[in-house]
Amino acid sequence: MEELYAAGGPLLVNEVVVCELFAGLQPAEMDSARRFLEPLEFIQPGPEAAAAAGRWRREAQANGRTLNLADALIAAAAQAADAAVLTRNTRDFAISPVRVETY
Repeated sequence: MEELYAAGGPLLVNEVVVCELFAGLQPAEMDSARRFLEPLEFIQPGPEAAAAAGRWRREAQANGRTLNLADALIAAAAQAADAAVLTRNTRDFAISPVRVETY
């Protein structure tokens, strides 16, 4: 994370990412997660991004693949903000058109 902050670009998060983060935490980790999120910019891209996520899911399904709802919404939010998705699991986003970076 320090490298990302040093790069100087905005670090963005949406409600899906926050939900996934808190769903995987133990009670003792809640405060540190809140501190982690404080400097990040919270975005809500809107209905056009949601429609894009739906199209990507439909296209994936038509091709016999699965793009789950959370990953589709995360990818659509990133695309709407002209940003990349930062993830350790690049496979989840491989079938979306969004730029993906790993750590």
